[in-house]
Amino acid sequence: MIEFHEVHKSFGGKHVLQGVNLQVEKGESLVIIGGSGSGKSVLLKHIIGLLHPDLGQVLINSKDLSALDEEHLNEMRKKFGMLFQSSALFDSMQVWENVGFGLKRHTSLSDKEIREIAVRKLRMVGLAGIESVMPSELSGGMRKRVGLARAIAMEPELLLYDEPTTGLDPIMADAINDLIKKMNEKLNVTSVTITHDMKSAFKIADTIAMLYNGVIIEKGSPDSIKKSQNPIVRQFVEGRAEGPIVIEGIEA
Repeated sequence: MIEFHEVHKSFGGKHVLQGVNLQVEKGESLVIIGGSGSGKSVLLKHIIGLLHPDLGQVLINSKDLSALDEEHLNEMRKKFGMLFQSSALFDSMQVWENVGFGLKRHTSLSDKEIREIAVRKLRMVGLAGIESVMPSELSGGMRKRVGLARAIAMEPELLLYDEPTTGLDPIMADAINDLIKKMNEKLNVTSVTITHDMKSAFKIADTIAMLYNGVIIEKGSPDSIKKSQNPIVRQFVEGRAEGPIVIEGIEA
């Protein structure tokens, strides 16, 4: 469903992606791991067409995103759902309006119909009865679940998760992981998650790919990543300061 072919991307002389090759099969749950600043978010922005490669190609269902005009790119984006790291809810809108935001913009459904869909999606993420609440009244975990309800509101083919467990306590983070796994299975969607939370990665992934120095250095099942002999992968998975990954500004 998604293909990266020798993708390069630079910003102000800094070469962030240096020849990324990656494939995501239809129905697969891929998790991309890597340190802060490694380019994970840049990869995600290429998938949704917010960025285009300096060199190489990004294909979605065999279509080169760089070759699409804005109209066709927007049509393709209607098939995507995204859970943002900060949830990105509109504080001036009630919960149901947040969930139905895409439906309001891209369909001719009435507010009554949109609200009914929002209520169903909220039930799916375990949030029945909060449709009239304002986002400011919600906990962090509830905001994440509202964001997920919005991501699935238009019944997407592809779900994108940007650091879904950031800012949550361990119990709520695990509940979000369970919910992501449930949504992926129940909706039969393809999903791409970027995270540095290894517990989350091992729980929700069919496949894990590690981005380091602008390329994918290893890709495989959660079990194969756990058993990797690559010292860079092992250091990251085990969360050790000592190893080939150097932390800038900290002497060994």
